Amino acid sequence: MASGYPNSPPAGLARQSSDLDDEVSLYSNARERRQWDKLSEFFAILKTTEHLENARIKSAIGRDEYTRECSALISQYKDAESALLADGSITSTVDFIKEYQLDCPYAMDRLVKYGVPATVLHRQVDERDQIGRARQAAETTQCFITAMDALKLEQRAVDEVQPLIYDLSDRLNKVDGLPNDYEGTQKTREWLVTLNAMRAADELSEDQARQLLHDLDTSYSAFFRYLEMTQKP
Repeated sequence: MASGYPNSPPAGLARQSSDLDDEVSLYSNARERRQWDKLSEFFAILKTTEHLENARIKSAIGRDEYTRECSALISQYKDAESALLADGSITSTVDFIKEYQLDCPYAMDRLVKYGVPATVLHRQVDERDQIGRARQAAETTQCFITAMDALKLEQRAVDEVQPLIYDLSDRLNKVDGLPNDYEGTQKTREWLVTLNAMRAADELSEDQARQLLHDLDTSYSAFFRYLEMTQKP
């Protein structure tokens, strides 16, 4: 017998449609909900960093604004990652990206590999009009001395050493006319990668500290030679 509702779906299909319309809950209690909220925030930080890096590459954002926003995202990322690792929500950022099929190569470089804004790693030619050479030299020299003194005073914790190397790398990339093959630029970049791979509470081994101090000393000597050459008539 035909149904009185010619446009109604067959009973089986109606049940399937009803099942599809049912809301799928990702959590069953407040604790699980907080966990999913933290995961979604972590996801958002990665995606936002990817968009920010794309904007930088396309020159769609100014240097200062990029540096400010990127520094904030790096800080948020480190806090979020530490919390998720601590409660076992993730095993690593790399595994998280694979599991949720995130396409974010620039965010990986910025957050996982380097841990500093791109403006710290890449020299900007326009800095020559903003800071005089004498001031550049003085500020960079002070960064070298501060970092070396800290190591000589046996500061070893990553959260003590990394900011000093960050500042030095930033200053070196603002020195107008510094040769592209200057060894200090590459060495500080390599140390930033090494330090970023460690936890804030980790400490440099004696061998690492000795090598870092040696690299800083040789880089400082090379920088001093550069200054002497630029001052010659």
